Formats: sequence, structure tokens, C-alpha cells
Amino acid sequence: MQRRLLSMRWRDALFAHWRVDPATVEARLPDALSVATYDGDAYLGVVPFEMTDIRPRWSPVGLSFPELNLRTYVTDGDTKGVYFFNLDAADPIGVGVARALFRLPYYRASMDVTRDGDRVTVTSHRIHRGAPEAHFDATYGPAGETSPPEPGSLEAFLVENYRFYTEGRDRVYYGDIAHEPWPLADADAQIRTNTLFDANGFEAPSGEPICHYSPGIEVTADRIRRLDPEAADAAAGTDGSDAIGIPVEER
Repeated sequence: MQRRLLSMRWRDALFAHWRVDPATVEARLPDALSVATYDGDAYLGVVPFEMTDIRPRWSPVGLSFPELNLRTYVTDGDTKGVYFFNLDAADPIGVGVARALFRLPYYRASMDVTRDGDRVTVTSHRIHRGAPEAHFDATYGPAGETSPPEPGSLEAFLVENYRFYTEGRDRVYYGDIAHEPWPLADADAQIRTNTLFDANGFEAPSGEPICHYSPGIEVTADRIRRLDPEAADAAAGTDGSDAIGIPVEER
């Protein structure tokens, strides 16, 4: 990562993942990206957490708000990362900045986070004008001690991702992040309501999710760059072309 555009802390994260047929995910991806699999399986993940002290490198004041996302894992032929179908957040400023600056599919939501000891309850109701309704209600916490995931493990595949991808104006963009390995524990989670799959046009996966909890990490994020489809086909990089109104740098 060349520069730090943003710094923040991600706090009290639940990673709830469902195994799905890779074809289910592949059909929803831009041509420049391919689904990433582990032992032949693709994954759809629902991740609620709280973002705190989000600030540009020039700002002494940061934002804080909860977030809820539906994601999968992809590769551009060279680098694996996260592809977001939605990111719901309880801050209109943060949503506006993320949509404009990072082209991410952020939506405004009414969200609440409460804590009782090591138990966290997150509720979310999307209120973004023109977007499908989405509801979520869950309580979760650690079911053991935390430790970094073993390299090459399923846990590492699901949480150790240092790039995100997004699509806008018929182009694919990526952004890089940096952080220490996630401190991760098995999670005890009760998901009472979750309509994110339906809101994003997926059938709800069968079976119980694989759930992990993390108390959080410090994160820095770079600005986005354009992924060049021709270079992606050759497992290379980006063309660095600017998009109007959005900071896009060469790699």
C-alpha cells in the first residue's frame, strides 16, 4: 500500500459465512473478477461490526458508526480480496463519502449496537431511498480465546483479505487496506433476522453459518485504483486512468 488515506478501528466483528456453489457467486461478478474458493466452495459472508475513529490522514476528528455487509471472495487473477454486495451503515456522512470516494455500495440504515459483558447485539433496518429493504438482528460473542488464524486455514481465507473490489460505471476498482492479523475466536451467535440475501437477489443458503468473532483491529486504507480488465486477464494490474470526481491513482 503506497499511502494511508484513512485510519480507523473495526470493533466487535461477527463473521457469519455460508458455503455456496461457486456458480451462485460467479454469475454476479464483473467479468474482470473470478470467484475465490476454498476446497471447492465459495462463501457468502454477513459481517456486522462497529467502525470507530474513522479519519483521513489530515483530519484531527474521526467518525464512528456501525456497519453491516454482505460479501464474497474473489480474485483478479493475481490478488484475492473481498467483493461487497452491500454495506449498510448508520451515518449519512460516512455513507456519502464512501459512495463518492470509494464507489462502494453503501446504504443508509438505522442501526443500534448494545453490549452486555462480552455479548454484542446489532440491529439494522435499511432506510436508503430507492434501495431494497434489508433487516438484521443478532446477538453474538466469543466462544473461546482469540488467536490469529493459521495461514492456509479456512479462517484465514475468510478474514485475512487486504483488498476490496467494487464496480461502478461499468468499471472495476480496487482499494488496499493494511492491518495486523485478526484476533479470532469461534462465535456463539444467535441470528434472529437476516434478509440481506433476499435484498441482494440471492436465495438464502441452506445450513448453519460458520461463525467467528473478533474484538477488533486497527486498520489503514488507501485510495481506490482502477482495475484494467486486459491486465486482469493477464494476471497483472491497473491502467491508472482517472474517473471524473474520484481520486484514482496509478499503482
